[in-house]
Amino acid sequence: MENFRDVVVMGSGCSGHTAALYTARANLKPLVIEGHEPGGQLSMTTLVENFPGFPEGIQGPELIENMRKQATRFGAEYMLGHVTSVDLTKRPFMVHVSKHVIHTQTLIIASGASARWLGLPSEQALIGHGVSSCATCDGFFFSGKEIVVIGGGDSAMEEALFLTRFATKVTLIHRRDHFRASKIMLDRAHEHKQIEFLTDTVVEEVHDVKKKEVTGLKLRNLKTNKVWDLPTSAMFLGIGHIPNAKMFEGHLDMDQDGYLKTHDYVFTKVPGVYACGDVQDRRYRQAITASGSGCMAALEVERFLEQKGL
Repeated sequence: MENFRDVVVMGSGCSGHTAALYTARANLKPLVIEGHEPGGQLSMTTLVENFPGFPEGIQGPELIENMRKQATRFGAEYMLGHVTSVDLTKRPFMVHVSKHVIHTQTLIIASGASARWLGLPSEQALIGHGVSSCATCDGFFFSGKEIVVIGGGDSAMEEALFLTRFATKVTLIHRRDHFRASKIMLDRAHEHKQIEFLTDTVVEEVHDVKKKEVTGLKLRNLKTNKVWDLPTSAMFLGIGHIPNAKMFEGHLDMDQDGYLKTHDYVFTKVPGVYACGDVQDRRYRQAITASGSGCMAALEVERFLEQKGL
């Protein structure tokens, strides 16, 4: 494998694969570092019904694999592993992937953001089967059913309010008796007749792994230690995301939560380094918007290399 590249794409979700496709078709022979979650969050999703071009929907892993095949067809090369450190102080940039060092003229950061989970084995087993971190992606599948949202911040309130469009009842569960959410978001949730609150409560288990679907939750009140089962058809996590950008601390600008800051959509403060997808988008976090920003980053790489005569 060549250690000198015109472009390295970091990440293999929707934004990474799209960036790889566009740069490959421009004959830039991109190297894609797949990351610690190959395929991104979509690889853990079941049916995707809101990606244009698939009227009957498509399985998340299949969509990701199709994107990879398309990029590979035009010459994109893929490498298993994740970036451990970078040197962006001089060009070519240095990208460390385990024991390998890749030198590249440009870098597209498409490393995404990982959802925060509760860490329960039963929860992990049911991701994509009633456990979700994306209300806008999966809420429709639970129309006419009772569901649960976990969290106490604005993200949880937004998820709960959005899900009232589909669910007959939304139970919002929070481990404390006070909330981090802004007053306006908390008031909206409290005033909504379809939302009920359970405070001082944690989830100890998600039922039913054997059936491969969520049928209920085992809950415990932290003040009384009371344990009981709550029937539900789905559990949505509203406890935030962790951008996969730690290796860029000290190199690129970040906001208070670690998301990369960009200007003009995908430009970072370092010329030749672009960020796209969920690693810099904390607002939309959709497959289609990630793909769109991956396209933008790729087009800017083409322009940059042409302008520099590289």
